[in-house]
Amino acid sequence: MITGIILLIVIGAIAGFIARALVPGDDSMGIVPTIVLGIVGSFIGGFLGALIFGRDALEGLLQPSGIIGSIIGAIIALLVYKAVTGRKHTRTSVR
Repeated sequence: MITGIILLIVIGAIAGFIARALVPGDDSMGIVPTIVLGIVGSFIGGFLGALIFGRDALEGLLQPSGIIGSIIGAIIALLVYKAVTGRKHTRTSVR
């Protein structure tokens, strides 16, 4: 049980960092929100994988397809987060 939780945190951190590197824009997130982003991405990726391929998430915790799904899910979660929070940008006119 503890090993699974630690593995979830490590995979979440990796997926979160990769998603933040791939999605353009300034993300002022710390390490904990990045890990949470990756964990949420793992759930999204697992759900989409089960929906598309009909596989059970319990068939294997650490698989290349699961890691890729976690990264894709984290990217989706980050894009949704950015769309919902709607970063406010101020424009200054240059004359």
